[in-house]
Amino acid sequence: MRYIRPLMQVGPARPAGAISCGGCWFTDVELLSREAAPQVLPVSELTSDERASFGRAWDAPQIMGILNTTPDSFSDGGQHNVRRDAVAHGQALIGQGARILDIGGESTRPGAQTVGVDEEIARTAPVIRDLRAAGVTTPISIDTRKAAVAEAALDAGASIVNDVSGFTYDPDLAPLCAARGVPVCVMHAQGDPQTMQDNPTYDDVLLDVYDFLAERIEMLQAAGIAKDRIIADPGIGFGKTLDHNLALLNRISLFHSLGVPILLGASRKRFIGTLGNAPDASARAPGSVAVALAAIAQGVQIIRAHDVAEHAQAIALWRASVAHR
Repeated sequence: MRYIRPLMQVGPARPAGAISCGGCWFTDVELLSREAAPQVLPVSELTSDERASFGRAWDAPQIMGILNTTPDSFSDGGQHNVRRDAVAHGQALIGQGARILDIGGESTRPGAQTVGVDEEIARTAPVIRDLRAAGVTTPISIDTRKAAVAEAALDAGASIVNDVSGFTYDPDLAPLCAARGVPVCVMHAQGDPQTMQDNPTYDDVLLDVYDFLAERIEMLQAAGIAKDRIIADPGIGFGKTLDHNLALLNRISLFHSLGVPILLGASRKRFIGTLGNAPDASARAPGSVAVALAAIAQGVQIIRAHDVAEHAQAIALWRASVAHR
C-alpha cells in the first residue's frame, strides 16, 4: 500500500502542476511505507486516482468551538453545565469566530465514566433547542457515541454528528446518520476513555491511525453516508502518548490522502501542558494556538478549540502574512 503525504507549501505563488488542498498546495509528496524508508516523489508520478484524492474543499481553515455541558470535562467541566450558561457561552463562541459549535454531554477525558443515555440527552438537546430558538444558525455538532443521543440532538437542531469512538461504540449510529443525511466526523481512539491512556501501543502510530480511519470511512460509505459528508480526526490524546501525538502532528498532512477534510482536536490537551509547562489546562491557549497553526500549515481544515477568540486572531494574522509572500 502507498501512503502518500503531501509536502505542503503556503503562499500565493503556486507553480504549474501544483495540487491545492486545505488552503495550501504541494508539488511533491512523501511516500511512506511499513517496510522501507520514506521516498520523495513529484506529483507528476502519482496516478490520476491518487491525485484526485486530494480535495479542494474547506480551503479556509474553520474553527469548531467546544461547548461542554458536562460537570467533569478535563478543562472546562462544570462551567457550562447550567442550561442558560451553556447557551450564552455558545453564542459567545460564535461571536468570537466559531463556524461550528461542538456540543458534548459526556466527558471523554482519560478515566471518564460512561454517562447514561437519558442524562446525556438532558445535558445536550435542550441547549441545542435553546440556541436555535435564540436565532443561532451556525452548524451545531453533537459530540456523542450513542445513536439515541444523536437522534435527540438532531431533532433539537443539530446538523453534524461527531463520534470519538470512530463509529465503533454503537452500531445504530452510522445508519441513523445515513438516514438523516447529516455530515459526520469519524475519530480514531485506542480503547475507551476509561482505559485509553493505560498503555497505548502501536506498530507505527501514523500508519495505524491512517488504516483505521480509511477502514472506517469505507464502512460509513457502505452504510450510506456520502464521502463528501465525512470528516476525519486522528484523535490527538485519545490512546496516545506524548511521542504518539507528536508523530501524528509532524506528518498530519498524510491524512489528506483519505480524501476528506481533516479535523484537529488538540486544544488544551495534556501534552501541551507537559511541553509548555502549563499544568493548568485553562492556561494552555498559547500552546494550543501554536499546534493549530502548525497543523494549518499542513492544510488541516478544521480546528476544534476552547479558546476561539485567540485561535481566530492567530489564524487571521497567519493567513494575512503568508498571503504576502
